Amino acid sequence: MASSAVLTKLVGLIFITMLVVAPHAAQALTCGQVLNMVMPCLGYLKNGGSIPATCCGGVKNLASSAKTKPDRQQACKCLKPAAKSYGINYDRANKLPSACGVDYKINISPTIDCSTVKY
Repeated sequence: MASSAVLTKLVGLIFITMLVVAPHAAQALTCGQVLNMVMPCLGYLKNGGSIPATCCGGVKNLASSAKTKPDRQQACKCLKPAAKSYGINYDRANKLPSACGVDYKINISPTIDCSTVKY
C-alpha cells in the first residue's frame, strides 16, 4: 500500500512539473522554418519588381513567430548567411517588413551582430 501512495505522489509531481516547465520549453525557431517563411521573397530581394503576396505572408508569419528576443536573434542568425549566399539586395530586405505592413525591425546586413538584436 505504501508504495502505491508513493507512486501516486510521484506521478502527481511529474504532472505538475510538466505543467510548469512545458510552457517555458517551447522549441526555438529553426533556420529551416525561418528560410521557408521568406523564400517566396527571394525573387523580389534579388531582382526587385513587385512583392508577391506569398512573400508578405511569409514576412508576417516570421514576425508573429519571432516575438521574443532569442527568437529574433535566431532569425537573424539564419537570415544573415542566407542573405549573403543568395546575393540579395539588403536595402530591399530591410524595407520589406514595412512594405508588407509588418512592424519587424531586424536590419539585415553583412556585418550585423545578431547578438545585439533586441526584442
